[in-house]
Amino acid sequence: MGPANKSQISPNTFLLMGIPGLEHLHVWIGIPFSSMYMVALVGNVTILAVVRAERSLHQPMFLFLCMLSVTDLVLSTSTLPRMLCLFWLRARDITIDACLAQMFFIHSVTAMESGFFLAMAIDRYVAICDPLRHATILTHSRIAKMGAAVVLRGVVFFSPHPILLKQLPYCRTRIIAHTYCEFMSVVKLACVDTETTKRYSLSVASVIGSCDGFFIAVSYVLILRAVFHLPSREASLKALGTCGSHVCVILVFYSTAVFTFLTHRFGHNVAPQIHIFIANMYLLVPPFLNPIVYGIRTKKIRDHVLRVKAA
Repeated sequence: MGPANKSQISPNTFLLMGIPGLEHLHVWIGIPFSSMYMVALVGNVTILAVVRAERSLHQPMFLFLCMLSVTDLVLSTSTLPRMLCLFWLRARDITIDACLAQMFFIHSVTAMESGFFLAMAIDRYVAICDPLRHATILTHSRIAKMGAAVVLRGVVFFSPHPILLKQLPYCRTRIIAHTYCEFMSVVKLACVDTETTKRYSLSVASVIGSCDGFFIAVSYVLILRAVFHLPSREASLKALGTCGSHVCVILVFYSTAVFTFLTHRFGHNVAPQIHIFIANMYLLVPPFLNPIVYGIRTKKIRDHVLRVKAA
């Protein structure tokens, strides 16, 4: 077998670089990252345990919140432990199978998270704009179907990613200039034309994100219009506070996602440190914020946790 053929054999491992130019700060960067992961872990597990134990919380809002918590746990656990090994133990090697599995979980689960944000927005719209029919519209059966559709969409549209990359020949450097196996960072290492593969990935991500974002925006516009027509000023302020905190979390999720998407497409002059750092925020901040905004700020969940502590 000649050198040319040997060079096109897919490597068994890739090497993660981390944050280029900030390697000397990896240990310190790992501290806030690990703290965010612990908050995400404890917060989301607490939400799941509380909703499971308290039958009065088996309502659409809390069931969708549990689905969101599961996606947060999968998303953060598929990235953070491996990232901390890179930062603290300098464990840069990752097998191609582990890399592709991590890539699949990251992209499919972020699509699921976007879908669950939309489902929660729909739930809030029905609860505020048509409260008398809320229970009949969002039955447990319909909630289960919505959740299954969101999961199926993420799996179907992002399953081709690892399959396509597994078949590519890699004859360039094995170094991934990132903290995790991000699709575009891996596909750049292939030694064949990957324009079709890139276009598929960017098209799927943009269509899913833009459709979900559009319908979420429409839902909250209708919610705000209904809130301003509530007869009670106290009820209006309470609804505005709840919707405001929800919108902040959604904006963080979509703004970092859009920045990452546009950087891959157009931002060739963006410093890699900035790009990678924001890409990390895209994965770390929502799992960290969701249990705080949707959990601690929710009175029923907060009261149940306080009762358990008091007992």
